Amino acid sequence: MAVRATMARFPGGPNVQEACGLPWGVTLTPFSENDENGNPPVYGSGGELLPRCENCWAYYNTYCDREQWSWDCALCGSPNGLSTQSIIRYSLHQSCPENMASFVDLELPLEGSEDEQARPVYVAAVDLSSSEEFLELTKSALLAALEALGPGSLFGLVTFSHKIGMYDVQGPIPVVKNVFIPPDSHGKLTMELEDVMPLFSFLAPVDTCKDRIASALETLKPTTSWEQSRAVGQGADGALCDGRGFGVATEALLNFLGSGQGNIYALARVFAFLSGPPDYGLGQLDTRRDGEQDASEGEDADCALITEQTPFYKDLAALAVQAGICVDIFAVTDEYTDLASLKFLSIESGGSLFLYSNTDDSTLPQDMFRMLSRPHAFNCVLRLRTSSEFKLDHLFGHFFPDPQYENVQHIICCDSFTTYAYDFDFVNNVGFSRHSRKHPILQVAFQYVVVVPSEALSVSGSSPKNSVKFSLKRRLRIRTLQFATAANINEIYDSVDHEVVLSILVHELILTSLEQGVGKSRTSLHEWLVNLTARCNEAFRIDEYKRGGLATAGADVAFHQCPQLQVLSRLVFALLQNPILRSHEEGVHPDYRIYLHCLFSALEPASLSRVLYPLLISYETPDKQAFPRHSLSRAALTTSRSPIFLLDAFTTLIVFYSSTADPALPFPPPQHCLLRTTINKLKEERCITPKLIFIKGGRDDATALENYLIEDHIVKLSGYATATGFVSFLDEISHRIQSSFLSRSFRRCSGNSYISMATRIAARYISRRLSSSGKVLSEEEKAAENVYIKKMEQEKLEKLARKGPKADETPATSSGGSGSVSDAAEPHAQSSSTPKVSTDKYRNYAVVAGIATIAAATGWYLGSRKTKPEEVED
Repeated sequence: MAVRATMARFPGGPNVQEACGLPWGVTLTPFSENDENGNPPVYGSGGELLPRCENCWAYYNTYCDREQWSWDCALCGSPNGLSTQSIIRYSLHQSCPENMASFVDLELPLEGSEDEQARPVYVAAVDLSSSEEFLELTKSALLAALEALGPGSLFGLVTFSHKIGMYDVQGPIPVVKNVFIPPDSHGKLTMELEDVMPLFSFLAPVDTCKDRIASALETLKPTTSWEQSRAVGQGADGALCDGRGFGVATEALLNFLGSGQGNIYALARVFAFLSGPPDYGLGQLDTRRDGEQDASEGEDADCALITEQTPFYKDLAALAVQAGICVDIFAVTDEYTDLASLKFLSIESGGSLFLYSNTDDSTLPQDMFRMLSRPHAFNCVLRLRTSSEFKLDHLFGHFFPDPQYENVQHIICCDSFTTYAYDFDFVNNVGFSRHSRKHPILQVAFQYVVVVPSEALSVSGSSPKNSVKFSLKRRLRIRTLQFATAANINEIYDSVDHEVVLSILVHELILTSLEQGVGKSRTSLHEWLVNLTARCNEAFRIDEYKRGGLATAGADVAFHQCPQLQVLSRLVFALLQNPILRSHEEGVHPDYRIYLHCLFSALEPASLSRVLYPLLISYETPDKQAFPRHSLSRAALTTSRSPIFLLDAFTTLIVFYSSTADPALPFPPPQHCLLRTTINKLKEERCITPKLIFIKGGRDDATALENYLIEDHIVKLSGYATATGFVSFLDEISHRIQSSFLSRSFRRCSGNSYISMATRIAARYISRRLSSSGKVLSEEEKAAENVYIKKMEQEKLEKLARKGPKADETPATSSGGSGSVSDAAEPHAQSSSTPKVSTDKYRNYAVVAGIATIAAATGWYLGSRKTKPEEVED
């Protein structure tokens, strides 16, 4: 169970969290074998005996204060009593996993509906309204799946077009029984599937019927050629029926399999193979709509093409969850299929959505084998709890929310790569207390079922063929984490995990694009980076001023003062070019965008970063690496002296030989070289099979590589602004920050740090730089003028002393008298024949200017405090 936070130190309160400009949350990979640091859990039994808090229902853990008879919850602080059984159990402190580690995996007893003899079930639903090439690819994928299925598994085969075909493969010859689908979009089947074929006849054991299943797959033919050869399946007008009744077939199949839940199977998985959109019967989709049509009707084109047009398949997902069935969709088509409507059937049931544009270079068989070879958890329940100061704000991922309990997610199936994301918010304006010993705490509880293979042991009185080859285990995995709080914003910036920040950003952008359109998402991302850069600059300017220095004029858009944020600019620049943030008018297929939505929302942070910003490695020879990372630009290829490059874009691997490479270098690289070893390792680590492309510069088309050199591309920003290349992108951000820095300083910063700083700078400027005549002088000129002023004042005093005081004046006394005499004698000095420069006059001008500056700054500050928050937003 890997848990990664956007920041290792949590913000102390809402003001700090708002001021830092970063999302606050975590990503969670519950079925990961180890934690984020590579540490495995402590295994044990007795999960049902684990004490729980009577207030918040959190589980007892190592952060709880325990006494002999009671314990205090680490999350809510409530006291709880211990049962007699728990007191005896905890008398030996090190005997229980929950007292040894904060990451435990405990075995639970199976529930009543989970018989140990119940088998895992896999059903393939194949589209016959397709081509020969599609069926050949599907056959290869299912043969690969049969090799990957575990012992004791049951397999069923069903086809759909304008009718549903059910196969019985347990006899010597495969038998298929058909049920015709009503063409009406509101029509139902004339009979249920269980009346056509019993479930025990439909599901065949893979161990004994693998060859018969393969023979049944060979009989699959496209509907068009099949019907033409038999002259049946004609409509009322005599035309051949060529519909794709996927909706009716799926609904009937889910009801059919649901009848055997618990007594025949404990977990079930359906593989749906589609060659086009459902266009026949119940659940048919209108694929004639396009962006231009919706735009002409006043509707945003991209919003229309990425939102579902019917809730039918979302309702089917609820039916699948209720029956404990996971649905995976494999679409092999380049036509518009409206995956925006179909996706709910897979993602809410815990399945996956795959899209292949053609059959020629499809990796469908490899993906099937890879997917079924990984360990999976079934019938899962996931719950994340927090300490009382903060709460869950949003939940992201492929799950089905519990209709009764808040923040409880049901996951029918997940593997070691499946990742979920959460973001947090404070319960109130207090935040975390600085003087409290309590720290922010998270607790993740993950209950799941796994299929554990076992050896065929000979038992007395039983034959080996009746021995159990697998068993079901229900487990409870608990992870409790404690986080520190940041004393200031700089500590938050120093503890940022940029991959997790990117992951939560992508989830939020996908949600925004579905609700408000792609353009709004792109604008939001651009504004977020500008805002983050400005806030980071403000934080370091304030910190520098507090240390006695003056802030520099330029904006640090490259985050030189915060290394943890430096890569974010490149990631955002790459994300702005990604198809999920590009419109339909820019040539992005709407189904491909939906596929990326489903892929990105389930990837772990490291894999998602690799998808958005690929890794470019150079090699001197196939057995010697030159440099581990290059920027994604043409300059990196031309300036580097390395002849070989490997680009890892997660879904694609490209080996590029430059045009200046030595002809003696083997192309493609040999199988046992370092480069090939690296490629094979990358393939093994992936949840999907990446495509491998070899390009020789000067001979082959290098467009595939150039498409990934994103730092040279033109990117659309908010509004009509564009940036050509990454450097231009940073310049645009710097210009925006510099133009708005003064207003942001007064409006965004808490307190009056910048007000007092501006006032002191103005006063210092007036007192040090202005001369008595109102001119700006150098230091030498100012010193000479001060000597002249003192000399003139001395001459005035001597002249007044010789004349003596007037009859109506009081003689000056003490040190203050000189000031009075000077003030009284000023009119006489002004009326003399030779005009003199009045120092007091221009000094008063300077004082007035200083007071005006202070008054203006104070008024600005008070005005900004009275402004409503929504009006203050920049």
